[in-house]
Amino acid sequence: MTGSPSTHTRKPHSNGSAEDVSWPTCSVIVPVYNHWELVPELLECLQGQTLPQEEFEVILMDNGSTNYAPPESLPSNVRILHCETPGSYAARNAGVAQAASNWVVFTDADCRPSSYWLAAMLNRSRQDPQGSLLAGGVEMYTDSARPNAYEIYDLVRGIPQEHYVRRGYAATANLLVPKSMVNELGGFNATRYSGGDVDLCNRARARGYALQYAPDAVVYHPARRSWEDLATKARRIKGGQLGCGALRTRLYWAIRTVLPPLPLYYRFATSTGNPVRFRFVAVVIQTRLWGLELVEMGRLFLTAGVRERR
Repeated sequence: MTGSPSTHTRKPHSNGSAEDVSWPTCSVIVPVYNHWELVPELLECLQGQTLPQEEFEVILMDNGSTNYAPPESLPSNVRILHCETPGSYAARNAGVAQAASNWVVFTDADCRPSSYWLAAMLNRSRQDPQGSLLAGGVEMYTDSARPNAYEIYDLVRGIPQEHYVRRGYAATANLLVPKSMVNELGGFNATRYSGGDVDLCNRARARGYALQYAPDAVVYHPARRSWEDLATKARRIKGGQLGCGALRTRLYWAIRTVLPPLPLYYRFATSTGNPVRFRFVAVVIQTRLWGLELVEMGRLFLTAGVRERR
């Protein structure tokens, strides 16, 4: 695994005696790049877990933030480590290397776990001693009474974790894996800024690990509120698709980029749980994003541009 973590706070779970150490059941690993203002609310959600605090640890992986501003005080089961290697997957690898438990759980700084999140994950994991990967649900939300077009788009598109699992992968916004499995696979592909979760799941399934969906282990994700937020994500994903993996895979994504995003149009149009206006807005925003993706592909191919990492 790549990345060189350094400890910001003392490692919890010890009273100073090497013989008297209580190990957590799971380690929650969260990469953070610049957006430290999101961390206090995340920690509040983690402190509200029904799983007792002494049964899990939280590792916040600072990924070379230029405006490093951690909370002034941390709960006793939370520590901050540092990974200067760019990219959230490099940071996750560094976190796994320092995790004190046999299970590692991934989420993001902008996610808000439900109070029963970790308990539900661990209950499901205990039903499968073979060590499957578990992907929990991700539900989009907005605090706006009248969401703008960009929020509407994110609410409609969402992060359809159950759909992803049916296709054989899951997003690290809500994913539990055995630490031994991550070590066996050599960790995430640290050269990726996007798509490292798909790559890890594919390699795990090739080794015989199962991927299961845990709908009761929910985290909530805020809908993005601006065009720049959506555009940044689109550029990051496109860089991962076109800049990493086998040549055949990159050619596949290049062809997919050129073609109109008809599968997404169809999914949006048939999402009967959303008002017709929301579905129309989502199609319009997706068309604009398609244009941005074409421009980004040209930039990456013609100028060997730097891939977006945010």
